[in-house]
Amino acid sequence: MGLLLACVIGLSVMGAIHGIRMYRADAKLPGDLALALEVGATRTTAVGSGIDRLGMRWAPTVLRMMGPKQVNKKRKQIDMAGNPAGLTIDRYAARRAVYGLLGLLGAFSMIIRGQVILSLLMIAFGLFWIEVGIWSAIRVRKDHIERTLPDFLDVLAVVVSAGLGFRQALERVSEKYQGPWSDELRITLRQMDMGVGRRQAFEQLRKRNDSEQVAQFVTALQQGEELGAPIVDTLIQIADDMRRTDAQNARRKASKAVPKATFAVTTFMLPGTLILLVCGFVYGADVDFGAITGG
Repeated sequence: MGLLLACVIGLSVMGAIHGIRMYRADAKLPGDLALALEVGATRTTAVGSGIDRLGMRWAPTVLRMMGPKQVNKKRKQIDMAGNPAGLTIDRYAARRAVYGLLGLLGAFSMIIRGQVILSLLMIAFGLFWIEVGIWSAIRVRKDHIERTLPDFLDVLAVVVSAGLGFRQALERVSEKYQGPWSDELRITLRQMDMGVGRRQAFEQLRKRNDSEQVAQFVTALQQGEELGAPIVDTLIQIADDMRRTDAQNARRKASKAVPKATFAVTTFMLPGTLILLVCGFVYGADVDFGAITGG
């Protein structure tokens, strides 16, 4: 019965999609999404590309429903995540439409079967699955950048002290690194090549990354430039300050972990240990509970 119901729902959904596709066959794809579907497939999985193609017709509608303010906020989050798997704002809207539809269909199917908890989980999947991916990518990217930045600054200081200018040294060192920080520097360098001022390019670098260390790097770099401080000394000082900050953060996390461990021990391990000791003692003493209870 459940299989028959699933088949009926699937055929109904396919018919509705086909009808909407015929009705909106002349809909023009946004340039961002069309480019992502053509060349972005190499940066995503086959499943992701298929989801993009299913939801591409509803992407403009989703963006209109979100509104300009929410779209700009989401675009900034996608930039901070580093456009994982070629994700753009239009691809985000397409996937949100598909996941939302799947979540509603799954919730409807679960409600028919009387499974309320599963229906709520399906709704949560439709609403937050893609958001979880973006949040996770932002955190991973931020951690990677903060681990890479101090060593990068040390190497950059050595290259600058060897006689290269800061612009040339920045490009030379960024070519030797792989990962999100190298990608961010290449974007900054390309902006400078296109005529964007150095200060403005680094300000945009700060805005694209929700990282305290990146903000510290940009601020110290700009202050050193304004005050005329030697760039090598500035880079070394920034790297030392970042390592000192990392050590303080590590000690802070360790101090927070001690109460959590104590709570876990006193709440779970200690009572369990006491129960095992008492049960072992009673079992070893061969106590006759019949005599105690009068049974």
